[in-house]
Amino acid sequence: MRFLLDDQQRDFVAAVGGLLAAADTPAVIRDWSRGEQARGRVLWGRLADAGVFALAVPEAYEGLGPRPVELAAAFVELGRHAVPGPLVETVTAAVLLTGADPGTAERLLPGLASGKAMATVARDGAYALDGDAADLRISWESGRIRFSPGHGPVRPSLDPARRLTPLLPGGAPLALADDEALTWARLATAAQALGVGLALLDTTVGYVKQRIQFGVPVGSFQAVKHRLADARIALEFARPLVFGAALTMAPADVAAAKAAACEAAYATARSALHLHGAIGYTAEYGLSLWLTKARALRTAWGTPEECRSVVVSAGDRRW
Repeated sequence: MRFLLDDQQRDFVAAVGGLLAAADTPAVIRDWSRGEQARGRVLWGRLADAGVFALAVPEAYEGLGPRPVELAAAFVELGRHAVPGPLVETVTAAVLLTGADPGTAERLLPGLASGKAMATVARDGAYALDGDAADLRISWESGRIRFSPGHGPVRPSLDPARRLTPLLPGGAPLALADDEALTWARLATAAQALGVGLALLDTTVGYVKQRIQFGVPVGSFQAVKHRLADARIALEFARPLVFGAALTMAPADVAAAKAAACEAAYATARSALHLHGAIGYTAEYGLSLWLTKARALRTAWGTPEECRSVVVSAGDRRW
């Protein structure tokens, strides 16, 4: 399938990309990893003003959605710039709350759409992302959701910008959770991972053109060219899977897209690390902000094995 964004969608992506390019996201990421949220919240508000979070909120609750294709396109840009914060979790919370009782949805969804509130979601007892920053904390377990009154201490994470916290026990179950929320979470994660992989590839291509060895750029070596070509192919194969899944929103299609995009981003991260040499291993070098995110997204909202199992199960049912 050949998927192309229309003019309006491309303009939206360009606007989001331009906003992020001007935001000095590496500085925002480093602040966020230290628990300093001021600049991150300013950026969050600008993304909300651009309509990013409203894409997951129905129009009945002051949103623009549901628009999964546009949301996927936006999340590619969020991944390309490694934006920190509970991005996927806010989208997931919006979908969960859409299936809640109308009074609760009407009370909480406008805040998510406008960016006035951040949300995080902990599924099946896992740690919640950025529970210390979120205004709305949701525990999702056994097909039900509960609001959590607070969070425990921040736990270390492979990605320093992903601040993991346990949620305190919540009150009575609010409503049955909709499995559709997991599909949205995986789609947003897949798109974010694709953006991370594309950024890593672009950065590495630029670096090997400048790094000189034996009097020539290392990018002229066949082994380097082949490795980067493999990364490009994997990412370009993942791209139509992500946008095709956004069109169908079938759980198996989204699971396939997440497995492909996250594996492609992770493989690209490994190549980027190796081709940058010793400098790639330093936390001070900006590449690390994307390397750790690629690894963390690989297992967020479903490991590659779990996603492949969804795809295989769907195929078995068809036959």
